[in-house]
Amino acid sequence: MKVAILGAGAIGAYVGAALHQAGADVHLVARGPHLAAMRQHGVRVLSPRGDFTAHAQATDDPADIGPVDYVFLGLKANSYAACGPLIEPLLHGSTAVIAAQNGIPWWYFHRHGGPHDGHRVESVDPGGAVSAVLAPERAIGCVVYAATELEGPGVVRHLEGTRFSIGEPDRTLSPRCLAFSEVMQAGGLKCPVEPDLRNDIWLKLLGNISFNPISALARATMRQMCHHGGTRQVIQTMMEETLTVAEALNCRIGISIERRLAGAERVGDHRTSTLQDLERGKPLELDVLLTAVIELADITGVDVPTLRTVHAISDLLALGTAA
Repeated sequence: MKVAILGAGAIGAYVGAALHQAGADVHLVARGPHLAAMRQHGVRVLSPRGDFTAHAQATDDPADIGPVDYVFLGLKANSYAACGPLIEPLLHGSTAVIAAQNGIPWWYFHRHGGPHDGHRVESVDPGGAVSAVLAPERAIGCVVYAATELEGPGVVRHLEGTRFSIGEPDRTLSPRCLAFSEVMQAGGLKCPVEPDLRNDIWLKLLGNISFNPISALARATMRQMCHHGGTRQVIQTMMEETLTVAEALNCRIGISIERRLAGAERVGDHRTSTLQDLERGKPLELDVLLTAVIELADITGVDVPTLRTVHAISDLLALGTAA
């Protein structure tokens, strides 16, 4: 199995290292000091499950790699539309693209069935720009439950979790999903093939849609948000509205809001990825988390006043970081 990790940051390099351990032909695409370190020393993974180093091939030019069986996409979703020159050299007729992203994916309604089948979610696929680069037919969905961070160039700190749920947009248990799952598991990761990954998407989104923008607006950690009474109530209301949208699209999350809040509280003083992006002056990945759900509320006729309010304020913040 030949796999390219396009965007071999904290999550991508961690997956690439695990796949390399399993014997896959892995190629990491990165740049700068991180690339230089991986080339010289490999990917060093520091984990409660045991440290290891993987010496996979690393490059900044996908043309050096050529076509692969799978592209594991570790880029931020807001950079998908511009990744054409990077991904094109990696594709052959049956290359699958596994997008490890938070929020609503560009392929959400591809082979969805029902009244919204084929609908394009404009906020995540504006004018079809993402679909033009990443054909929905290639997409395998991926919901990441692992937490990692780059401790330094070439060094990935694995904090917790090893689950990477994957699934086909058409809900089939396809050979390409089963084959990738098998190799991921051989590398020590959990990789269930879900019969309907959209349920997992909404489960993960329940936290991201609320904690991520609020954390950036308040510069607060997970513990701080959960312990502040007024903020906790706002987050709970955002979750309730999100659940209503999910249910209007026939998704069932199967977890109570109180349980979701309790899980977030246990994480402690963790800074969300959106807060980290804000602190580093990077663009905020809010379209797939918040804007898209408001768009889905519009097409399903669901009232989401709190989501709209938080979106308006966080969108102003995002415009400031993009300036």
